[in-house]
Amino acid sequence: MDNQKIEQLLHIEAIKNLRILYSHYLDSNKLKELTHLFTVDAVVQTDRDPWCGREGIYAGLDKAFKDYDQSNHGNYPFLHAITNHWVEITGPTTAQGRCYLIDLVTGRPKNESPLLLLGLYADEYVLIGEKWQISKSQLDLVWPDRNV
Repeated sequence: MDNQKIEQLLHIEAIKNLRILYSHYLDSNKLKELTHLFTVDAVVQTDRDPWCGREGIYAGLDKAFKDYDQSNHGNYPFLHAITNHWVEITGPTTAQGRCYLIDLVTGRPKNESPLLLLGLYADEYVLIGEKWQISKSQLDLVWPDRNV
């Protein structure tokens, strides 16, 4: 395998790790660390109004965290499982990716399903210095209320 292919694989793994780290930071309420996974001017689109820039992303995720942390545990009111990650390097400093989201909520009674939603992240990434960051993220919901 030539050096260029090895370099590309290393970039793809770094990008996959970035999206997984996002889930860990979100679920453990480390929102400040999470926002630094995004470019300063990033845009996140969910089923709500878009969140623009790191401050907007922080505010949107902070509200979501508080909405689901009904027991005031301070962490893990939900778990974001990321799977089927696909990444394509599109240029020397750009990439795009898709992955499935299985979102579980942990505050429900034992007899209720923890499944909150199923979705698909569509992301754009930028290499800044030696670090990949998310520049755009769109979450399409496929269940229970489809918005694709």
